Amino acid sequence: MIWKLVHFSALLLGALTSPTPSSAPNNTDEGPCLIDNSGHTADCLGKQLESVPWRQFPSTLEEIDLSYNKLQAIHADDFLHLPQLHILKLQFNNISYIDNDAFKNNRLLEHLNIFNNSLQEIPATALIPLVNLKELYMSNNLYKHATLADSFSKFVKLQVLSMGGPLVMGLKKADFQPLKNTRLQGFAIKCSSNLSYYEPGSLEAIQTNQMGFDMAIDQLPNALLHMLRDLANKTFGVIQFRNLFEFTYYTGEEDIFQGLQDVTAGQVIFHRGKFNENLLRMALMNLQIAPIKRLRLQYIDFARSATFVDSGAGSSITDLALDNLDLWYISNPDVLRFDWRFTWLNKIKKLSIQYVYFNSVPCDSWIEMVGVQLLDVSNNRLENEYIFNQRCQYKGAMPNLHTFNMNNNDLTSLKDVSSLTREFQQLQVLDVSNNKLGSAKNSRDCVWQKNINRFIAHHNQFESEALRCLPTTVHYLDLSYCELDQLDMTYFEKATSLKELLLSGNKIKFIPSKWKSPSMQSLALDGNSFGLISKESFQDMPQLSRLRAGNNPYHCTCELHAFVEDTVSKGKVNLTDWPWNFRCYHPEAFLNTFISKYLPSRVACDIRLVIIISVATTAAVILILMMICYIFDLPWYTKATYQIIRAKYRAHKEKLAGEVGTFTYHAFISYSHSDADWVRDQLLPCLENNRNPYRLCIHERDFMPGRWIIDNIIDNIENSRKVIFVLSRHFVNSEWCNYELYFAQQRAMGKTFSDVILVVKEPIDPSSLPSKYCKLKKMLSTKTYLEWPQQVNQQAFFWSQLKSVLGKPTMTREGAHSIKSRTSSVGAISVIAPPVEDRPEIAAPNADREEEPNIEIIKEDNDEQLNQRQIPLAAF
Repeated sequence: MIWKLVHFSALLLGALTSPTPSSAPNNTDEGPCLIDNSGHTADCLGKQLESVPWRQFPSTLEEIDLSYNKLQAIHADDFLHLPQLHILKLQFNNISYIDNDAFKNNRLLEHLNIFNNSLQEIPATALIPLVNLKELYMSNNLYKHATLADSFSKFVKLQVLSMGGPLVMGLKKADFQPLKNTRLQGFAIKCSSNLSYYEPGSLEAIQTNQMGFDMAIDQLPNALLHMLRDLANKTFGVIQFRNLFEFTYYTGEEDIFQGLQDVTAGQVIFHRGKFNENLLRMALMNLQIAPIKRLRLQYIDFARSATFVDSGAGSSITDLALDNLDLWYISNPDVLRFDWRFTWLNKIKKLSIQYVYFNSVPCDSWIEMVGVQLLDVSNNRLENEYIFNQRCQYKGAMPNLHTFNMNNNDLTSLKDVSSLTREFQQLQVLDVSNNKLGSAKNSRDCVWQKNINRFIAHHNQFESEALRCLPTTVHYLDLSYCELDQLDMTYFEKATSLKELLLSGNKIKFIPSKWKSPSMQSLALDGNSFGLISKESFQDMPQLSRLRAGNNPYHCTCELHAFVEDTVSKGKVNLTDWPWNFRCYHPEAFLNTFISKYLPSRVACDIRLVIIISVATTAAVILILMMICYIFDLPWYTKATYQIIRAKYRAHKEKLAGEVGTFTYHAFISYSHSDADWVRDQLLPCLENNRNPYRLCIHERDFMPGRWIIDNIIDNIENSRKVIFVLSRHFVNSEWCNYELYFAQQRAMGKTFSDVILVVKEPIDPSSLPSKYCKLKKMLSTKTYLEWPQQVNQQAFFWSQLKSVLGKPTMTREGAHSIKSRTSSVGAISVIAPPVEDRPEIAAPNADREEEPNIEIIKEDNDEQLNQRQIPLAAF
């Protein structure tokens, strides 16, 4: 606000340039100036030019900036070929001459700035063609008078005019007569610092909304009386006096401000200059009765009056009714105490005291400011004891104060601030930003006015515990840039009316998951240090509609993705800085990636889906394994392998006990019970009843009674050089034959299958074999086998082939019986009870073969059961 009005005051004097061109130049043709692509603007600012580079200018130019150069003259052909020219800036050069025809072809020119040059005369003739001129800045030149030519009466569109210079010694009544019919928006006149004369009526012809005087009346104080009379009965928006007394303080007794009571203005500004107590009192006494509602003193050099005497009587300023009183950048804080009774403050509505650097507030001043609604004491380096005096009685003070601004000071104690303001019954807005508040030590036992609904405390140094000292009645709370590293939920649980919270630029490391704030509508968390944010963080904020949470070191996780997706898709909460301020910080692979482009798969983020897929996959694998087991009969193979391992283990134990195993038999015969007759009647006699007999093992005769069946099978297969399988349909259906085939295959692993001899007793289709006979299928399709011929004349060749495969019989370790006794004593062998049909029943009498009895039943082989191949039975 301050700088905006300072800018206005300088603009009235022509010290500032017009607004910057809207299109920035970016084309550099040959020459010093920058011409934009459209050919409408030329930027020649500060190029050290001594003449106008008119050859470079295209005829389409509408705006030229030639300010801050070394131009000395404007010639007739400089702008002759620019009929479209609207804006011409020539300020801050050294122009002393302007040709009378300099602007004859620039009739569209609206803005001309020749401020701060060396012109000795107003270029009235050169300006005649500019009938469309709206803004003319020609002050601060070397004119010796301010008289306008009659041609100025033709500038009917003129809105802003600044004129004069340091050599203008005074004003005459006829100087501005050509403007008597022109209604201006702004008029500024500059005269010498040593004003020599002022003719009454010099300003009567001026009609303007904003009036600016830059003239010092040190040597002619009474000139102010005449100027104010010339302004009487007129209405102004702003009247500004600059450097009214530039070198000396006014010591006269005459009231030179008495004409103010007849001036109607929205605001009076005293900019720079010297004021003492007497002059300030004169101004304020006249403002009491003047129709002026706003007063500003800025950059004033204030001093006590040597001749001022306080009689002790009542103050003469008791009725200063102003909407605004601004005291800015005043060199001496005594300006606040020029009247110790402070009655001059009791009817001020908005009081602003900035950059005055006062260090105490008398107790009486609080009582007198009964009408103040807004008090602004920012930018004064105030400390706790300066503004809060424990000896003062604040009860009933500031009864109408609505807004209290104490930002940019050196306050450290929230408790002192609360003690000062607790009696301000109407206080609603409190600004303590840019201080040093927030230490836990100085933030205890705070009692606040219950009407406070807006608390502004950004740029302080808050500890988390200090939050408990904040007012809980607020609707708006600004704690941005307060170095907070965590949030104290105790405060937010009590602040049930909080609607808008600003926590930007802190060091908050995490957002609590159970943040309850039923009234919260807007929340700012941008620029902190937390990396995780989730839907649960704000689920207890049902009214939340605006959230700013960018510029945090986010960990791009499924939880964050779920929060963003839910927030953006539902649209209930508006992420005001999405997506440009949301970037990944972790993991490193996603560093600086926009979170809007972080799109993890649904499987990676949905735990329910992961569980479903895992369960389904596991079930499918189990089902497939079950099918594989069923198709390839894996349980059977597993069971058989287990039996092999057990048998091997038992054999190992026996070997440790001293038993040594060698080949006992030339061949082990595996056959079905249904093929037993063929084995006894054909196979055994042919191979055993020879001069060089083969020693063969068959279960009926050679299995050891009392031993486990599996042990007998495995041991005898291991003790046999060859294994002969008698294949038939009955063999395929025999469970024990399947075991024997499997054990023989296991025996052959790591060797060749030459130890296995296949004798096909009757034709078998390999494709009809069950799946568990996959090895047998492969052997039948890849290994040469012997077929038992049905024709008798071919059987002799069969036996020759079989003996050839078995090889020549060699001596083996003799068993407990001779070959002869074994072949002739079939009818007298003691055996254990046989199965009903085949060896599967030997292992177990029940159909499922889940259990096998461990009972040995020994019978004499003197009846028909001898033909059923009885073998030992033991628990398996």
